[in-house]
Amino acid sequence: MADLLGAELASPDASSVQSSGRKPPVGRSPGQLAWRRFRRDKAGVISGCVVLFFFLVGLGAPLISWLYGKDPYTQYGLERPGLLSDTGIPMKPNGGIDSEFWLGLEPKLGRDVFMQLVYGIRTSLLIAIVVVFIVTAVGVIIGITAGYLGGRADYFIGRVIDTLLAIPSTLFFLAFTPVALALFVAPGKEAPVWLRATALILVLSVFNWTRSARLLRGQVLSLREREFIEAARVSGASSRRIVLKELLPNLVTPILVVVTLDVPAMVTTEAALSYLGVGMVEPTPDWGRMIHTGSEYIQTVPTYLVFPGVALLVFVLAFNLLGDSVRDALDPKSHR
Repeated sequence: MADLLGAELASPDASSVQSSGRKPPVGRSPGQLAWRRFRRDKAGVISGCVVLFFFLVGLGAPLISWLYGKDPYTQYGLERPGLLSDTGIPMKPNGGIDSEFWLGLEPKLGRDVFMQLVYGIRTSLLIAIVVVFIVTAVGVIIGITAGYLGGRADYFIGRVIDTLLAIPSTLFFLAFTPVALALFVAPGKEAPVWLRATALILVLSVFNWTRSARLLRGQVLSLREREFIEAARVSGASSRRIVLKELLPNLVTPILVVVTLDVPAMVTTEAALSYLGVGMVEPTPDWGRMIHTGSEYIQTVPTYLVFPGVALLVFVLAFNLLGDSVRDALDPKSHR
């Protein structure tokens, strides 16, 4: 009787809790805890806002063009006298910056720099996102397959990865891209934009799935020996169920971290290839092509080089900081 009375005193019923106005404690999910850690990281929040701004500018490029009243293709300097000198240099100081042309004019052709920069974001992000989607999907499939099956499959996939990593990818891009385009375009004709973009996406995808595949292979090799995987096998779960229900949920964190690292890497790689002349070419707006043209006029019109260079630097830096913050939020043990 005494024990029963003590239990009643120590454990108030639901009516007493409700009458006191107190709410029972509610647990937080791993996602809520990660979001809470991310919000406390000021650098991560600011970087996320910067990255979001770049994405919104890229998606809203046509709307910005409509509001601004200009496009990235019209050669304003050639159509309107007084904007460019006889040598193709903007007549007004600072590359022709004024209230009409916010970031000035492109040397020689007289196109609006602001609109080229906005549409250049769109080009770089579109190619980078498609490439990252492909390499992530391929890397996840191959990495999980190698780690889960092991044996000969793991050995064969590992040798393929080692072979691809041993090939100098930049030299391969420079040598293979013109050859690939020549297979579909007659001599003397310029390759259409969609074909160049497709070739660029395929070439970048061939070499860049290896990092995610190798990382996930190592993760799966560690996870497949854990108790919950052994329990699933003993209970008669199929390999498909083990991979989809047990392994894949535990690989979300490394996959997200790799994605946040791959996007800025693909943006810089695409810009580098366009700078070297094997990526996007005239008249498609592209940061790499703008930097290449700006390097030719660095002494006379330095602003045309500064704007795309600073934009590329800010985007890559913000995305890398965002990736670090996402990693620390999802896996606080990785933070030292």
